[in-house]
Amino acid sequence: MNRQSSAIPQTAKQQDSSFLQVERKGESRIHSVDLDNPGFGDVFSDHMLSMEYRDGQWQQPKVVPFGDLSLSPATATLHYGQTVFEGMKAFKSEDGDVNIFRLQDHLNRFNNSCARMCIPQPDANLLGKAIKKLIAIDRDWVPEKYGNALYIRPIVFAADACLGVKPAQTYRLIVLTSPVGAYYEEGFDPVNLTTTEDYIRAVKGGSGFVKTACNYGPTLLPAKKAKENGFTQIIWLDAHEHKYIEEVGTMNIFFKINGELYTPSLNGSILGGITRDSVIQLADKWDTPIHQRPLTIDEIFEEDDKGNLEEIFGTGTAAVISPVGSINHKGQTIVTDREQIGPFAQRLYDTITGIQYSTLEDTYQWMSSIG
Repeated sequence: MNRQSSAIPQTAKQQDSSFLQVERKGESRIHSVDLDNPGFGDVFSDHMLSMEYRDGQWQQPKVVPFGDLSLSPATATLHYGQTVFEGMKAFKSEDGDVNIFRLQDHLNRFNNSCARMCIPQPDANLLGKAIKKLIAIDRDWVPEKYGNALYIRPIVFAADACLGVKPAQTYRLIVLTSPVGAYYEEGFDPVNLTTTEDYIRAVKGGSGFVKTACNYGPTLLPAKKAKENGFTQIIWLDAHEHKYIEEVGTMNIFFKINGELYTPSLNGSILGGITRDSVIQLADKWDTPIHQRPLTIDEIFEEDDKGNLEEIFGTGTAAVISPVGSINHKGQTIVTDREQIGPFAQRLYDTITGIQYSTLEDTYQWMSSIG
């Protein structure tokens, strides 16, 4: 097959399997893995998806055995960070069906991230088909234990071997999968957060709203310091006035005040979480007033002083719903409930996970079957 005929046009709508090459691994490693206790992000499935961008177009995707990559030391992404990634999960129902949660929404966000980082966007529908095929091949790696899942990590990066500061001409797209359990060491217990006066996460006009490596590397040091002081993560404030709440290091944040739900509005420096959007849709269905607007940290403390603050929780693909037990800010502390999740957050968790594991009806059509 020549180079031109193996390319996948961005608008391709193939309905058969000819768009994908498959090279299967000889012997599976699954028998050496405890899928009931896989940890998070340390164990990887047998296969991965691989695509290349060259000659101005994305080439035919391939499913290949999981393995190391061979890269030049001059590979552009190692020097200039032109890379984006995404994270989603596949779940196994009691009857053995495997479904991916909000697949196309994740791939649309992936492409929005690509656009911001000047990376050619793959066809989202075609990439979704290829990911389904990858999961179908490794379906035995999807854990059966409730609470566990198969984490799916697409990543694309500049592959030019060139030290010029410019958009690359070639790219590699890899999709790897990993059976996972709870993200936080606390499991489903409430996490403890703190603000920081010394660091910022993102600025408006920057890349805070996309999933790119440059948003995460700078947060590792302040997160490490927070952990050394007994906190789980940082709750980030805005870069300009340092008073508006933005997000937590690994999730969006919600506050339940006087029976109503509040979350910071997406302002260009906050990642628009897929789970965040799911919570907003559910709250609207349940006739719970939902406010997306700027929220100051002082306002939250004032509502707590008045006795109006009922629950705090984070949302994200990794943890789904994560209850917040406390927030520390300039020596003052809000304590909600260090022992257990609040009733509204519990209802959200039960509903979202119920849809994910097919124990509740998927009225939103959030789940995509791998077939």
